[in-house]
Parts: sequence; C-alpha cells; structure tokens
Amino acid sequence: MTRSIRIGIDTGGTFTDVVAFDEVSGEVVTTKTPSTPANPADGFLAGIDKVLALLGRGAGDVDAVSHGTTVATNQLLEGKVERLGFITTEGYEAMLEIARQSVPDGYGNSYFWVKPDRIVPRDLVKGVGGRLDHTGAEVRPFDAEGARRVARWFRERGVDTLAVCFLHSYADPAHEEAMREVLAEEHPDAVVSISSQVLREYREYERAMTTLVDAAVKPRLSAYVANITERLQGLGGSTGDGAPRALSSSGGSTGGGAPRALSSSGGSTGGGAPRAFPFYVMKSNGGVLSADEVVHQPITTVLSGPAAGALGAAMIAQVAGFDRVLTSDGGGTSTDVSVVIDGEPTLTTEGSVGAYPSKIPMIDVVTVGAGGGSIAWLSPEGTLKVGPQSAGADPGPLCYGRGGREVTITDAHVVLGRIPPHLLGGEIPLDVDAARAGVEALAELLGLSPEACACGVLEISAWNQANALRQVTVKRGLDVRDFTLTTFGGSGSLLLCRLMDVLGIETVLVPPDPGNVSAFGLLTVDVKNDYVQTHVRLAEQLAAGDVARVLDDLTARAARALRGEGFDETEHCFVRTADLRYFGQAFEVRVPVPDGPVDETTLGEVARGFHAEHRALYGYDFAGDPTQQVEWVNLRVSGIGPIRRPEIRRHPVPEPPPPAPVASGRRPVCFDAAAAYVDTPVHQRADLAPGTVVTGPAVLEEFGSTVPLHPGFTARVDEHLNLVVTREGTR
Repeated sequence: MTRSIRIGIDTGGTFTDVVAFDEVSGEVVTTKTPSTPANPADGFLAGIDKVLALLGRGAGDVDAVSHGTTVATNQLLEGKVERLGFITTEGYEAMLEIARQSVPDGYGNSYFWVKPDRIVPRDLVKGVGGRLDHTGAEVRPFDAEGARRVARWFRERGVDTLAVCFLHSYADPAHEEAMREVLAEEHPDAVVSISSQVLREYREYERAMTTLVDAAVKPRLSAYVANITERLQGLGGSTGDGAPRALSSSGGSTGGGAPRALSSSGGSTGGGAPRAFPFYVMKSNGGVLSADEVVHQPITTVLSGPAAGALGAAMIAQVAGFDRVLTSDGGGTSTDVSVVIDGEPTLTTEGSVGAYPSKIPMIDVVTVGAGGGSIAWLSPEGTLKVGPQSAGADPGPLCYGRGGREVTITDAHVVLGRIPPHLLGGEIPLDVDAARAGVEALAELLGLSPEACACGVLEISAWNQANALRQVTVKRGLDVRDFTLTTFGGSGSLLLCRLMDVLGIETVLVPPDPGNVSAFGLLTVDVKNDYVQTHVRLAEQLAAGDVARVLDDLTARAARALRGEGFDETEHCFVRTADLRYFGQAFEVRVPVPDGPVDETTLGEVARGFHAEHRALYGYDFAGDPTQQVEWVNLRVSGIGPIRRPEIRRHPVPEPPPPAPVASGRRPVCFDAAAAYVDTPVHQRADLAPGTVVTGPAVLEEFGSTVPLHPGFTARVDEHLNLVVTREGTR
C-alpha cells in the first residue's frame, strides 16, 4: 500500500494533539491524548496509535511525522535552567552582567529596579586569551594552554553544559572552533554550544545569550529526542516486500555524547538497518528540521509549538476571508499570541522566551504564562496572582484528582460551570468537588465568595492575555481593533468574550478542532533553514561582488542542508534578505534581495525597498537626503524545501439557513461574579451545521475545547465550520 499518511504531533504541557492527513484521499483526522511529562514519548506514541486506529491504518502507511514540542519553551518559561558555564574572550567576563542599559517598562510604577539574576552566575564565567577584530583578522593568537586550564576547571567542578562566545567570532570562527576542540579533549562529557555555529551575527551580548540558551536547552531536548527515538524503534510497518520498516533507523549515541535522532533520509543506513521515513521537528522560524539535525540546533525549537499554531491559524483565517489576524493559542502552560497579515505571521530576530533574549529567526510570538494549568497564588502583599507557574499534566489541576494542591485556571472554569465535568468527550472525568474545595480555601484567604474568587482568577488571566496581545499590536504601532482574533488550543477560547470586551475587538474566529490547530499547522509548513552573516558596510562603500560572494556562500550552505533533507535540487527555493539601517541607528530593517545576479542595480533596488519599509514601520524615511547614509548590516538566506499542504474543505450554507439549534443539555453557569448562576443551554459543536447561529448565554462543547458564550454575544458557523463570534446585533 502507498505510504500516504502524514502525521502532525504537538506535545503541550497538558495534552498531546495529533492530526493525520491522507495525501491520497485528502481526509484529515484529529485526536488528543494526555501528555506524559515523566516520559513524553509515552504520550507521543499513544497519539500515533490513537490516530492510526481512527483511520483504520497501520504504521506501515505513515509517510512522515512532524512534531512540535514545548520542551524548550516550558523549560525557559519556568526558569528551569541547569548549571551553565560560559567561556568568553579574556577581559570580557562581565559581558552578561553589563548586558544592555535598558530597564523594563521604564521602572513601571517604582523608583527602583533590581537587575534579575544572570543566566550564568559570575563565578562560572571564564575568559580565554586571544582576540579577533571586527573583520576577523587576528589581533592576538588563541591561548591554547589557557583554554586547557579553563576546560579542566569546569570539568573538575562538574559543570557539564558550556557555551562559548568570543569577540567577533561571527567574522571568523577559528578561535571558537579551537576552543571546542580543547573541550572535546579535556572535558569530553561536556555539552558545548559555540556562537559561530548558533548565530553568526554581531552584537556580542545577544549572540552570547542566544548561545547560552542553546546550551541550556540542549541536554533536555537531546534526551527527549533520544527517548522518542528509542521508543519508536519498535514501531514498524511493511515496505511492501515483507521487510519490516521502522520509524527510526539510528538512535543511541554518536560517540560524542550527543544522542542521535531519527533518520530523515528515507534511505538505508547500511548494515541492513530498516529504511526510515522522515521525522521532522518544528522550528521557531516557521519551518521544520529533521530530528537528526535538531539536536545540533536546539535553540531553533524554543518556539516550536507556538510557531506551528500561528501557521495553522494563519492558513485557516486566510481561507475564511480574514487577512489581518491576531492568533491566541491557549495551552496547559502558556498562551502564545502573534500577528498575521495577508496570511503570513510576522517574523523577528529580536524575540525572547521568558527572560531570555534569542536572536534566531522566529515567528514573532509573545508567550505569557496563562494556560489552563497556570496556578493562582497569593503574593507576599496578599494580592491574587495567576501564573507563570503551571501544574502541567502531572499532577495537574485539582480537578484532575492526581494530587494537585493548588488552584489553577482550569479549576476556576470548572467551579463556574464554564467547562463540563470532564475532558476529551468524557475520556478524562474531572473532580468538581476537589476544584471547589480548593477555590473555597483560596477565597477564604482573600475574603471573597468562591464565585468571586474563581471569576477573579479568570479576570487576571484575561488581562494577562490581553496585555500580551497589546504587546504585539499597540506597542508596535498597530491598532488591536483592526484585527480579527483567532483563538485555539485547549484553553484558548475559554475567555474570548472577555477579551473582546477588554480589547474592543469586534470578531473572534474559532476554528473547528481548535485544540488541534498547532498539530494541523505542522502539516502546513515546509522544511526551512536560515543562514546569516554579518557584513557591515556603508552603502557607498559596498561592493556588489562582495555581497554576491556572501549570498552565494549562504545559498550553498542552505542547498547542502536541503539535499541532506532529501530534496532534489529542482525543488529548492531560496529567499534572500538583508538588514539595513540609517547610519547611527541601533536597529535594522529587513528587506528582500531580488533573485538573480547581484549588481549595482540590485543594491539600488534593495536600498529603495529599505526606505519604503522604514516609512511603513516608523512613518518617515530619508530617501533623497544626501546627509543620511544607509548602512548594510546582515545578509540572510533561507533555504526552503516545499511540502504538500492539506486543503480546508468548504461546506456551503444551505438556503434557507438552518433553524435555531436544539441544546444537547443544560447546566448552571456563572458568567459574572455579581450575578447568579444561569441555567445555560449546552450545544455539541459537531451538531451545528453551516449557517447555524447560537445566541448567548450558551456553552459550545467539542472533543478538545469549549467556548463559553456570554450573554450579549452570538456565534455563527461559517462554510468552513469555523465559529465566528460577534456581539449580539453585529453583522
């Protein structure tokens, strides 16, 4: 049988979401299974088994698996960074302490701001002699003996995760590569990241922090991928000739301490090993990377799951006819928001995850610790706070009955009746009494009624999400009211009515199977690798030949990576961009570089594009002003290997439209702490045909998500089975 099943698996803090796409029939099947934090491979494999059973197919029918993981995201959000060591150029050991002269929110409402702890304490930072200038020329030779002393120092103290960032190594990696060789000899058990491999871009502090984050997540992510690799060894099918075909053909250790991941070549590994189909991991830049490579580039996955969700929501919203969209992906640990314009999520290299800046190309996602498992707690001043700590999946919220001891957002929803007393269509029963007891205890400390306390928890969560949405819009010169909000994820749509009120948004789109949009997004993305090289030159001093040489080198690297991923050269796509600024500015604007040979005409076209983009972003430009010089800073190439995307089917609205729906049940729901519980109709979303209109108060339930529709709001089912939520009386 033809291998035609592509599977997308998004592992979140609470649930693992799975979508399978049959490339032959076009059928799309979705499901969810509880995440298993103690061994994430359990939930991963359970999801594969479950979706294949729904399709009536076996592992031998699987053509590829794409995976989005929040392992790195959650580790950074929760601040669970293990002991790190940092090696830098001698004399620059205070780089992390000095950082940047920026203060969050201008001190806010306080006169004092305490600088947070650095990702590496000062006593675990060591300098090594040697120095390059900004062109890559050697000013002082690399101090090999000093490097050995530093390597032994870290080994003797049991510091096994190290990052290396030498001054100007973006221009020439020779000194960093020499340091890596010394570490391999003197401290062979160390996990090492070097900045010239992670980010060949100037700005030493940001490059150092990006490299440190890469090192910080590498042990956990590598162990995670290795664990899945080992477990997938036993899952196989038939190649058609009777020989078993497994998902993995490698596994184990490479000999250098880093576990190998699943093969993505689709060919034989030699020695009679079974052939493997591609296994990809989602990257923050909106592409995927083979699992073989992701353990060498773990920083690229820090927004793996959120990026997939933004891409899936972008495609769904564009098909539904919305071109200016905000996405809000609510999971068990966090809520992730982004901006989509004309079907494309915005990209940035100025992002961060939690307190950690990261300059890798990523979909511009802002993450806030406001997921279904986020914990409500009292500050030392006695005020109510929510998140960013999360109960996760184990033990989970109080209502899970698995030993959780703290009230979560999910518990508040359960107490107020906004979600049913079970999850996943009844697969996971919830302990309402345990949730109520926890809320009552918290309410007593605050001097509130249980309902007021639960509503307070949700109000804080709604404002946390609203502030994140303002961060990606208002703080960037965009009017949040000009956008349609698309909510998804297991908890993403629970507060949509309140968000509409807080933000003044007129329309919210809720896709079908909203809990699986991130997994669906994994099936809509191409293989993608990004390459950057700093090349600082004033425009008048820039040589077209030098630009062509750098771009050709980056393109060749991208092409090698695509060939390694199994793409024929006829399938390769390359996107060239450049970062430009006016001389004296601190930040750059990214503009496209046209295809074809690079000559003076090309450079002029890029400069004109820069002026236009600068005006679009900041409201002014200096085109035609001879006193304002343009400076080129970075050159970039993205290599793309295209894949086939699933289609979103259209279901025409009948004439006349369907009548008002009949509720499948009723239950008391509290929509406002100042009001009593309301006897509220409950509708099963699967029963709602295109054109159906539901008026609040109501609750709309489906397998992986719930929409509490407050009084004064309506929800209409469109021809793609999305819910379009507006205020009552709005067209």
